[in-house]
Amino acid sequence: MNLRIGLIQTTTGIDPLVEAEGLALRIAEAAAQGAQIIFTPEMSGLLDRDRSRAAGHVRAEANDIVLAAVRAAAAQHRVWVQLGSLALRSETSDKFVNRGFLIEPTGAVQARYAKIHLFDVALGSESWRESAAYEAGEEAVVAATPWGPLGLTICYDIRFPALHRALATAGAAMIAVPAAFTRPTGAAHWHVLLRARAIETGCWVIAAAQTGEHADGRATYGHSLVVSPWGEVRLDMGEAPGVGVIDIDLGEVAIARGKVPALEHGREFRVTAP
Repeated sequence: MNLRIGLIQTTTGIDPLVEAEGLALRIAEAAAQGAQIIFTPEMSGLLDRDRSRAAGHVRAEANDIVLAAVRAAAAQHRVWVQLGSLALRSETSDKFVNRGFLIEPTGAVQARYAKIHLFDVALGSESWRESAAYEAGEEAVVAATPWGPLGLTICYDIRFPALHRALATAGAAMIAVPAAFTRPTGAAHWHVLLRARAIETGCWVIAAAQTGEHADGRATYGHSLVVSPWGEVRLDMGEAPGVGVIDIDLGEVAIARGKVPALEHGREFRVTAP
């Protein structure tokens, strides 16, 4: 089964109103090129490491202007949109939640996923403590689409193979990996991690990414990728913001898994250690 997908690569800033308008325009651009489902990066509505300033823009899901704009654009252009993620107010704590959405061509939200693995790392001069402001999700999600099941992840989740295997064994034929990778980690790990997750699962891996120099002072790696179930990079958007459109064949999932049926061969085992 053939599917035309669109990826939006952005340099998201600190004003959600500007980002809402920009995303609507990019969705229209991808839809005009025939994209049937469009993928956006992590933190598509706001990317601001100044958490006190960001707090003034973070809303509850029901009141988020970026989500509303993307839902309206999906309905207007009759396309599916995997909105990579937004910073939203948690319904259960005083923290934020990093939540992605799958939106139908009616504009309805078909599925939600909250990032499970939070980015708490030190990278020399850069230090990130996502858990200081965000609560972690607890549930993996595989969502239904007309072309096959889609597994939902967000950025740092890519470093946890067990999550991706769980999505694949639950039926996913595609896995979305919206991201805002730092430049140091991107240059070292981005391509190899995405290719590895595709090879291990026999899934299409679709990774819309943030890119460039952001208003909050950070820099992200870009290189939004589409990787085949055999691990081939079929699309690499480089570092420029914009829209990429590519046709993929969902039939390649069965072919790759038939060649190397690793999902079938997984076994439980014990670990012996000193």
